[in-house]
This record gives sequence, structure tokens and C-alpha cells, in this order.
Amino acid sequence: MSEPETTPATPRAPLKLGLIADSPVFPGDWAAIVEHVRVADRLGYDSVWLGEAWGYELFTSLADLARETSHIKLGAGVANVFSRSPAVIASTAATLDERTGGRMLLGLGTSGPQVIEHWHGMRYEKPLRRLREYTEIINRIIAREPLTYEGEVFHLERGFTIRFRPPRQHIPIYIASLTSRSIRQTGEIADGVLPTYWPAHAFPAMRRLLDEGSAAAGRPAGSVKIAAYITTEVLLDESERAAAIKRASGPIAFYIGRMGTFYADMLASHGYADEVAAVKQGWEVGQQAALAAVSERLLAATTLIGSAEEIASRLREWQALGLDEPLLSLPQAARETVAPRLEALAQAVGLARA
Repeated sequence: MSEPETTPATPRAPLKLGLIADSPVFPGDWAAIVEHVRVADRLGYDSVWLGEAWGYELFTSLADLARETSHIKLGAGVANVFSRSPAVIASTAATLDERTGGRMLLGLGTSGPQVIEHWHGMRYEKPLRRLREYTEIINRIIAREPLTYEGEVFHLERGFTIRFRPPRQHIPIYIASLTSRSIRQTGEIADGVLPTYWPAHAFPAMRRLLDEGSAAAGRPAGSVKIAAYITTEVLLDESERAAAIKRASGPIAFYIGRMGTFYADMLASHGYADEVAAVKQGWEVGQQAALAAVSERLLAATTLIGSAEEIASRLREWQALGLDEPLLSLPQAARETVAPRLEALAQAVGLARA
């Protein structure tokens, strides 16, 4: 499949940078993560996001960060729509929003059948419909509307209203989407989309799908922000590049070969079928072979590796293609070098408090 057109949109400035603070599958040193998030808060990074799979519990960890920060927004990235009820997610998000003075961002996703059925013990049924109903129910609860709802999954009749007044009537909801159907639905119902390993040249295609969904719901074009998860390696010295490339190859190889079929299918549909096949074949031999099969072309389209100035330049190019809110992985480097990397990138991009 040929790569889609990449006609740039009008660049939007200034750039806002978010951070992905940890891998949900392989948690790191939590004390170090908190320390680095405090640095990001001081430097003017816009948001910090935590994931969840079968590692740390998401909202407990966000509460830790809420106590240690003052300005940075706190993103749940993402809570799945099977293991907690819509009311539990809504009341949790509203509680954190109150405790942080309105800094909460709520990410929702379906996860996948392996995690939902074999970690949570629930049947993986009607994932898109559940996303829609969760979003609609959560919005009603946060807005303090009496909760009556008649859907395919939920039937709520008693008209309960949340028993405190959240500081905002709406907490922005971002949805993790990869397929065309899910992206269009996100355009109808959400405030943002959270794609992972979406190739940069395909941001215009994602924008078209989102805007099609927004139009179907009577919403204006551009209603939904593209907030892409991007594996990032900020280099302080050119001698670090080879090791950084190897580190960056690890997560994408894992997502292609060990996280179901969603990411592999998405990348193949955008012109990387050969790369996907090579990585899968590598996994048949072992992890190192899978990492070695990740091509420079695939990394260039989905990751950011370089000096702070190089990354800032590429971010502006990707912004012109439609990326609204880049969410960059926290530097995976020696603890004492993380703050200098965050500072260098903040200065290169021109963050407000850098």
C-alpha cells in the first residue's frame, strides 16, 4: 500500500508537550518517575499520562502525582471500559479533578481480549459500543445530570446524581483508537484521540476520519485533538544514538508481536506490511531478532530519536501534518541524566516555564 498524501496543514503554535511517565506492562522505579514528573511540572510540560495493563493500578498512581505537582495535567492513559463501571471511573476522575483543581484528563480504551478475558476475567464483547456508552454515561455523571440511560450494554433507571459537585461540568475524554470505525466514533463523542505508533505521514488521514465523525454528530471540524503516544529518545551526545535506536526498537517490536493484532494490522495498513512480517518472524527466533528486524524506515515514521533541537524540528513538521498534542515517553536513561534531557527539550521547543 502506498503512503497517504502528506500535504501539511497550517502549523499551529506554540507546541504543547505531554509525557508518558511509564510503561503499564513493565513498571519502573516509581520514586524516580515521581522525581522526573516534578521536573516536568516545573519546566512547563502540559500533561503527564500513566498507562495500565497488568502492572501498577492507574488512579492510585495518578493520586501520587497529584500530590507532587502543581500545574501539569494528569492523564489516565488509558482506563479500559470493562474492568470498572462507568460510575466508578466517573467518580474517580471527578474526585481527582477536585483534588487537583481541575487538572484531570480521562483516557478510555477497550484494551484487548487477552487482557480483558485472561487478566480481568470478562468477555470481550461489543468494545466500540461500550466505549460510546461509557463516554456518554461518564459525561452525564460529571455534569451532575440525573442518571437515566437506555443503551445496548447499560440500562440505568433510578436517576442517581453524583453526591458532590465536581469543579468542572466536563472532564476531557480522550479515546485510544486505531481502526477507522473507532476513529470515526471518537470524532463523534470525544475530545481527543490517543493513537500509539500511528505513522506521522498518516496524521492527515486520521484528521479526515475524526472530522467525518464530528460532522456526523453535528460538531465542527477539529473538535477532537490528536494526542499521539510517541517513543522518544532525547540525545545529549551523538555517541548515544546507537543505544537509543536499540531501546526505541524494543517497545514497537513488543507491540507488533506481543500485544495482539491491533498494532500490527494498523501498521500494515499504512504501508509497513513487510516490516511487520519481519518483526513477527524475528519473534519466532527470539526478542533480540525481533528488535533487529525493526527498520529505520519504521522508526523514522513512528518514533523521535535525536538531539533536543532535532526532535523539536520534527515535532513542528508533525504538527503541520495534524499532530495537536504530542505525548513523549519519559527518557529511559540514567537517573541523573533525565532532568537535563527534559530541560534541553523544553528549551528547544520553547515551553513557557523552561
